[in-house]
Amino acid sequence: MNLTGFDDTLALVTGAAGGIGAALVQRLLDSGSVVVATDQVAPALPPHPRLHAYALDVREAAGVDALVAAVEAQLGPIGFGINVAGVLQVGTVDQIDDAQWRAVFAVNADGVFHVSRALARVMQPRRRGALVTVSSNAAGVPRHGMAAYAASKAAATMFTRCLGLELAPHGIRCNIVAPGSTLTPMQTGMWADAQGAQRVIDGDAGMFKAGIPLRKLASPDDIAQAVMFLLSDQAGHIAMSDIYVDGGATLRG
Repeated sequence: MNLTGFDDTLALVTGAAGGIGAALVQRLLDSGSVVVATDQVAPALPPHPRLHAYALDVREAAGVDALVAAVEAQLGPIGFGINVAGVLQVGTVDQIDDAQWRAVFAVNADGVFHVSRALARVMQPRRRGALVTVSSNAAGVPRHGMAAYAASKAAATMFTRCLGLELAPHGIRCNIVAPGSTLTPMQTGMWADAQGAQRVIDGDAGMFKAGIPLRKLASPDDIAQAVMFLLSDQAGHIAMSDIYVDGGATLRG
């Protein structure tokens, strides 16, 4: 199936410097979109005539509003918005301090709110557009030592669904992709040695964590392709959905 609806559509991607965000940028460019790729430092991606890289701190609402206004004025109407920016904090609840908790929520929850609100304001009068939040399967399944991350992703997930309910009557679709363990620096940063991947695949009964039935980690492109489907014309009647892309690790859809 060839996905359609991307030609010359302007897409804004957060967290685009690497991993899932960079894979998504490439998919969008290959499909004919004009892409505004953002990260805390402007992403150093391979040059492309339809690629525009900007620095954006999603924690700062005023900066998000300013960038959206500048993009709309200089490049045209934004048709797609994809929240990929995210940070991870591990540690049991008794170990996490207030600053660590707030730092995770500032990116994973507040950032999604700031970007989605700014895009909703410009998309709503046009009565078209699509938003996707890249959340996590940890938003729906408890994870030992990941309370801050899981709670922030759960907040981003339910926010996106509520926004989808508000924007659906205006023809704007909001959906969520919930990755499981994906081969990115966020994942490998938790590994102690070269056996880290196998331990994730096998699971850890002591931590009440199931393994991955498909017996492999996701690639960033696996997640990017799920996002592309939700943005496409072929997903034109899908709204407020939460698609788990985790090889069956959470034993749910």
